[in-house]
Order: sequence, then structure tokens, then C-alpha cells
Amino acid sequence: MARKDNYILDMQNITKIFPGVKANDNVNLSIKKGEIHALVGENGAGKTTLMNVLYGLYEPEKGKVFYEGERVNLEGPQAAIELGIGMVHQHFMLVDPLTVTENIILGNEPRQGIKIDQKKARKEVANISEKYGLYVNPDAKIQDISVGMQQRVEIIKTLYRGAELLIFDEPTAVLTPQEIDELFEIFRSLKEQGKTIIFITHKLKEVTEITDRITVLRSGKSIDTVNTADVSEEDVAELMVGRPVLLEVEKEKSKPGADFLEIKNLKVKNNRDIVAVNGVSLTVQKGEILGIAGVEGNGQSELIEAITGLRKIESGQVKINGQDTTDFDARQIKRKSVAHIPEDRQKRGLVMNFDLQENMILGYHDLEPFSENGIMNYNNIIDYTNELLEEFDVRGGDASTEAKSLSGGNQQKVIVAREFSHNPELLIASQPTRGVDVGSIEFIHKQIVNRRDQGTAVLLVSAELSEILSLSDRIAVIFEGEIVDILDVEDADERKLGNLMTGSNPEAGGESVE
Repeated sequence: MARKDNYILDMQNITKIFPGVKANDNVNLSIKKGEIHALVGENGAGKTTLMNVLYGLYEPEKGKVFYEGERVNLEGPQAAIELGIGMVHQHFMLVDPLTVTENIILGNEPRQGIKIDQKKARKEVANISEKYGLYVNPDAKIQDISVGMQQRVEIIKTLYRGAELLIFDEPTAVLTPQEIDELFEIFRSLKEQGKTIIFITHKLKEVTEITDRITVLRSGKSIDTVNTADVSEEDVAELMVGRPVLLEVEKEKSKPGADFLEIKNLKVKNNRDIVAVNGVSLTVQKGEILGIAGVEGNGQSELIEAITGLRKIESGQVKINGQDTTDFDARQIKRKSVAHIPEDRQKRGLVMNFDLQENMILGYHDLEPFSENGIMNYNNIIDYTNELLEEFDVRGGDASTEAKSLSGGNQQKVIVAREFSHNPELLIASQPTRGVDVGSIEFIHKQIVNRRDQGTAVLLVSAELSEILSLSDRIAVIFEGEIVDILDVEDADERKLGNLMTGSNPEAGGESVE
């Protein structure tokens, strides 16, 4: 195949093999200079692997890479950086105690003699920030700024190193809707300045909104490259999964029963000893899904941690199935038939260095049939794990596979499998489909609705308003640690929820929260 001189990047027949897995199988990817190009596919389709090959983190078994019309050997990230390739990873590569400027220049510090030229560094960061509309406080410490601001720091870091082609791996997975809008403005600014963007995402609405072309991977192979203007979200989903995908949640009207979770006047502090949950009162009934909508950072995380025994409650009360659980720890809460899908799968949901059989019994390891009299029954554990891996379509390994080797979406499905398998009476699902592909979203949504229909009380927290609206029966809106309104889903839409989420309520109404 001849090289394509009019393309900034041309990857030909890339093959990358890991033990037992052909992650990339003769993949082709061609990127035009100055375009925003989406790379999409199911979890484990090979997207991140292909980009890690491009960034020099992996060496392919086969294939050629042409950059700016010349064949290149990418022997490591430094080689990619020197060519003008930058990568903003899904999990940021920042040093929390250092300042914004220190992180940006780390490893490429301008010097005045033997000392770092701090004045020059700040000036260069300010120039890049202004040129691309990436406004940050150069003196703020990473640990003190929002996730959206941390992402801006990562982008400036790549531009500081001279990137012309920027790879974004799931950049919106941890952003609020407002931060996503801001990121897309940055994308447009970068494009206007002649930069090229590769955008890895699972969110098809974003793909159709911001990109010029789309390349679809499936099972490690390149399926097609299409013009974004020529396809619908449904078309892209079908290319990704290989079958039509239901993008809307189908569910009957709920038939709620008795109150199962009761929260009264709850007050909880955050890690800085500031009140994050201020007098919240809620009930969740058996057989209903109560969604909590809000801009992230308004107390949702602290509320869920308090309910699940992971954070101290300052005042107020939590009752589960009529029993006061205010002072229960996480183990005691779990024993009350409570399942918890945490918002951060790697910090709260899995032990990344454990294999899947160990992760699949976390919190249940001392119960039969997994153990008896303190002796682990590994035959039962392995059989149980393999059954769940098949039932929940977890791809990329077996019971002996370490959790860290799975894609993010498959890690999420391990947690969902574990938590659903014990038939909980209360399901607390926080960002249940974050970073998950469309086929898996469809599957997880069906599982949540099925649990509701079997009488489970479901408390759902999601930054995706479309997910809140499609799954919830009632919606509670949280703002600055307080519930500002509770609405039946029939009375809610994105505009009304957006107003409430930002503290503006021109159409007061809905269920009283008193």
C-alpha cells in the first residue's frame, strides 16, 4: 500500500499481540491533517492499544507507520513527542503536590544556568493558555483544582512539547456536561490553529457533534472509516457491535412498594472538613429507580459514601429496610443486601493487581460457597467467576486474569457482575456506565431495569443527564449539598434539570422536599 502524503498519519496493517489476545489485527488508520477524527469500538476492540502503538508505548509485531508522509519508527514516547505526537491519557499523568506550571514543564524545564527559569516557564505556559483558550492558574497545585482543569493542564503539557497531533483517550469520561462543552470549544480552537485530534470515546452523541470522520474497530480489526455527516448514532453503534443496538431504555412504568432506604437530615463533611451534604432527606422505594442529578462536586460522592459506610456521618440518620444503619461500616452495610457500583472502579471497585476470581468475591469471600471455616474453596470460586464472566460478557481474560489487564469497560462489567449476582434488595449505582461502550451500556441498563422490576430499590447517580432521564422513575436534583427538588421523570427534561443543577429554578414545582 502506498503512503498517503496528504495525510498527517497513516498506520498500515498494525498487528499487536499479547499472551492469548490479538489486540490489533491488521488495523489501518489514516488521519487527515487538521481534522477531528473519532476512534470508536466496543471495550477491548483495540482502540487504546492502537494509540499506545502510535505513542511508542507498544511495539507492534507487524505494520508500518507514516507520519507527515515519512515512514517512522516509534521506539518510545520520546520519539513520538519529538515527531509532534501528544497523548492525553484517560487517567492523568500529573503529580498532585506540584503546581500547574511545574507539571507542564516537568522533564523539559527552561533553565537559566543550572537553575530552572521560573519566569520563562510561567510566560510560556501563559502564552499557550491564551493562544488556545486553555485558561488555568499556573500557580495552583494539581491537588486543588477540578478534574476539568487537570485535563487542561494535560493538554497544555502536550502543546508545550510541540504536539501537532493530539490523542485524547476517553477525555469526557470524568467531566461534567459543562466541562465537556468547554473541552469541545478547546477542540475547535485547536483545529482552527491547525492541530489534528484523534478522539477515543464511547459517547456517540459526542462523536456526531464534534468529529469530521470516524474509524470503527471491532474485535481488534478496522471495520470502516466514514464521514460523520453521512451516518447516524444508530449506524455507528451497529458498526461497533455488529448488530442493531437499542440506544433508548425500554421499561414499563414502575410499581413501587415500601420504603427501603430512608435518609433524614443527613450532614456529611468532605476530605477538607467542609460540609458537603447539608441536611439531605430522601427515600427510595422497592421497585423504583431514584436518580440523583447534579453537577459533579455538589455532594453526590460524599452522600453515597455515607450511605455505604465509607464516610462518617456528622448528623442525621440512614435506615435500610427499617434498621438504623447510620453507624454501620461498609461490611455491615453490604450484609444488609446492599450492592454498590462505585464511581471510581479502580480505586473503590477493584483491586487492580488481584485476578478476576479474587475480585469477583470481594466482600463475600468469607461466605459459602467461597469459603468454609476460613478455608477458601477455589474450585467453587473459579466456577462462579467463569459463569459470571460469560453471563456478563466480560472480554479479555478468564478467572486467572489480573483486573489491570482488562479494558476499563470490562473492568466495569466485572463490578456489575459481582454486585448483581447476590440479588440485592438495594442497588446503589454511581456512574454505572462511565467509560463503557454502547453495547455494554445497553446491557447494564437492562440489568438495572430488571433489578427494579424484581423489586430492588435503586439509587442511581450519573453525570449523564440522558442516563438519569432514561432510567429514573423519580429524579432528585442536588446543588451545593442540598436537594433542591424531586420530580417524577414525566415532569423532567434536560433544560429543567440543568436549571436546577446550577441553582436556577425559574419554574419551581415538582414534589416538595420538605
